[in-house]
Amino acid sequence: MAAENESSAFGLAEIRDLKMTVFALREELEQARADTGESVRQSVSGAAAEMAQLKATIAVLREELEEWPIRRDEAARLAQSANLEELKQLKVAVAALRDTLEAAKAEQEAAVRQSVIAAQDEIAQLRATAASLREVLEQAGFSQQSAIAAARAQDQAEIGQLQATVRELRRQLQAAPDHQVK
Repeated sequence: MAAENESSAFGLAEIRDLKMTVFALREELEQARADTGESVRQSVSGAAAEMAQLKATIAVLREELEEWPIRRDEAARLAQSANLEELKQLKVAVAALRDTLEAAKAEQEAAVRQSVIAAQDEIAQLRATAASLREVLEQAGFSQQSAIAAARAQDQAEIGQLQATVRELRRQLQAAPDHQVK
């Protein structure tokens, strides 16, 4: 009996140990379930927060995507407007430059015409001066020739008078010895 008692005490102690182990395991299991439940709740809460964040991001991206054609069209309109304005300014600048160029060309043509007219006037004056000088030279030549001719004529006349005088003197000389001899 003592062996039975001992065996019974041993069985009771083992049952008690098993109960305590079961109790400890039950507490660990409940703690693990609680931790798992908390972990699941946190994961679900995190997933829900992440889903909410993703939904918000999707909503913002959807809005941006929906606004993108409007922004693109507005940007294109602004770019086109800027291009048209720049084109208009360039056309005005080109027109102004063309006007300036045409004015400069007209001034240059006028200056060339005036230079040609002035040169033609100067050429005409120089021709008139050359003709006048030629006339004066020809008149001077005629006058000189006339003077030479007059001087020659005068010389011829004087020579003729001197020859006549020499003849007369010779005649007188020839006649004078006749007078002296007589």
